[in-house]
Amino acid sequence: MYLSTNIKLLRKYKGRTQDDLAFALGIPRSTFNNYENQVAYPGINMLVAISDYFGVAIDTLIRVDLSKLSQSQLWQLENGYDIFIRGSNLRVLTTTVDTDNQENIELVSEKAKAGYSSGFADPEYIRILPTFQLPFLSADKKYRTFQINGDSMLPIPHGSWVTGEFVQNWELIRNRQAYIILTLNEGILFKVVENMIAESGLLRLHSLNPIYLPYSIHVNEIREVWRFVHYICAELPEERPAENEMIESIREIKRDIKDINQRLGNHPNTPV
Repeated sequence: MYLSTNIKLLRKYKGRTQDDLAFALGIPRSTFNNYENQVAYPGINMLVAISDYFGVAIDTLIRVDLSKLSQSQLWQLENGYDIFIRGSNLRVLTTTVDTDNQENIELVSEKAKAGYSSGFADPEYIRILPTFQLPFLSADKKYRTFQINGDSMLPIPHGSWVTGEFVQNWELIRNRQAYIILTLNEGILFKVVENMIAESGLLRLHSLNPIYLPYSIHVNEIREVWRFVHYICAELPEERPAENEMIESIREIKRDIKDINQRLGNHPNTPV
């Protein structure tokens, strides 16, 4: 059990003394000192009080070694949502394997998105999702494929299947890269990300389609993050009128320059 070391770590991380904790919990300092030094163990009511004070589940306080978390993870824990811990264990992704014990790629269709938002951590729900394999992806990493909707990420079209690699440590989220993000209120999002977690606990989300403005989301709202790997689509990307018009304008300029050169009797490649 990690209770004694965890409460000592959390106390010091918050900048509190044993006297501070003892006062907050309504117990003598010597009693709290005994908890930290494994001389005595709190009863269930005191465990609840300690859990409430730190905002950490009792199972986590007892079974998870919080000293293994990074400063960023501890910061996120302190600010109200433990991204890396769920229940009694470090956050472990619910997943499935094939008959050869190889990780499957689960498929989350547009129709399955609503169920996934609430069932993403439920082994029974994940088990009923369709699965497949892509032999060119690493066998050492975990992937999942999501069907996207809308036009915010054009030229990746509506209905495309976007595959992501599971991101365990959110410190590794890179700026200007695309990610699939499972959120509490907005469901599954596919965006280009600006990582502002260290400064403000936020991710800034950008669309490829310039008509959509960027916006920020707090880590408290996030449940999973998947780094974009590739997408599958049965359609060619839609034409982009602005780019086509610009290309055509350049072609017209080149034709005009060629005409001018010919009229001046210059070689077609001679600059004017």
